[in-house]
Amino acid sequence: MKDSLFEEHILQLEKQLMSYEYEELATLLADDFMEFGSSGNVYDKKIILDSSNNRFTPANVTHMTITDFKIKLLSPAVILATYRTMRRDDRQLVLRSSIWKLNEGNWQMTFHQGTPTT
Repeated sequence: MKDSLFEEHILQLEKQLMSYEYEELATLLADDFMEFGSSGNVYDKKIILDSSNNRFTPANVTHMTITDFKIKLLSPAVILATYRTMRRDDRQLVLRSSIWKLNEGNWQMTFHQGTPTT
């Protein structure tokens, strides 16, 4: 896969996770997933999946604009994705990084961090 197509593929996976749909999350998050959220909270896959069932509906999902998306190959099966988001409702800017790992032919997110900026 060419670098630009590969980068676009990973970007699309990131966007899929932002929908907070249970099936997407269950498939795209690795079993050992961990997140340091922009809220300062720490999440694992179970917490994220439980939240998607209880909290997120299409009406209350936060919509974000993604900019400055880049990927860096750390190994043939591990990618670091970095980017910025801006929440559309309050214009909060957040620096984000994700580590994606190739598991049985499918990319899964194993780590994510969001850091608010001023």
